[in-house]
Amino acid sequence: MAETLRIGLLQGPTGLPADPAASLAALERAAAQAAGRGVRLLVTSEMFLTGYALGATVAALAEPADGPAARQIAAIAARHRVAVVHGYPERDGDRVHNAARLTGPDGTALADYRKTHLFGGYERSVFTPGDRPLAQATLDGVRIGLLVCYDVEFPEAVRAHALAGTELLVVPTALMRPYEFVARTLLPARAFENGLHIAYVNRCGPEGEYDFLGGSCLAGPDGVVRARAGTGPELLVADADMALLRTTREQNPYLTDRRPELYGSLAARRTAR
Repeated sequence: MAETLRIGLLQGPTGLPADPAASLAALERAAAQAAGRGVRLLVTSEMFLTGYALGATVAALAEPADGPAARQIAAIAARHRVAVVHGYPERDGDRVHNAARLTGPDGTALADYRKTHLFGGYERSVFTPGDRPLAQATLDGVRIGLLVCYDVEFPEAVRAHALAGTELLVVPTALMRPYEFVARTLLPARAFENGLHIAYVNRCGPEGEYDFLGGSCLAGPDGVVRARAGTGPELLVADADMALLRTTREQNPYLTDRRPELYGSLAARRTAR
């Protein structure tokens, strides 16, 4: 395992809404810049490829996981020798998913994930939720897991990754105002209670009816935010320290002190609405 994994957090939008070609051009520029700064993993925001606030247009822009845009992103990754996580609308037959893919630095697809917890009426009207809680792959000896935005706000989703050995949880997101507390408070707590790094990469600025707040960050397993972006477009570079992760997991007893025999009925129970 690498002692550190250098991550580039590409806060955007850096392209134009409903213009995948502009987004791909922006990714090419960012990958070149990231490679020059020693980045091994470049992470984009939720729905990076097309923009988030698309309404019904999202169906027309959705592509299969291995579609033309994915092949162009694979070429970008291989050209700059940088792994890439990108958010996009995935078409699977008649269904459209809010998805993320991890592409390796040689252009190979390493992991695919479909958002399992859809947020609000807009997402529920255009996307089908995923049904696989875990998507993982290994890069430079580091076990990487994928979630998308709202997923990370569910403690069960993050704990499942911790128990499955995820060391760096990558979360493309589209966090809008007035939910600043998620990036400021919840993310560091999630990282601490599960003993893992979380790379949380947000959109920024107005888009349709939304105002995305930026604030992308890398939170460490000790609950300390190692790097935090501002409110505008930015390529934030930070290192995930794997030695810190090992030390923190030895010192933090949450995972070893669990009593799962008590939790089964609680996890399955639904709160009445």
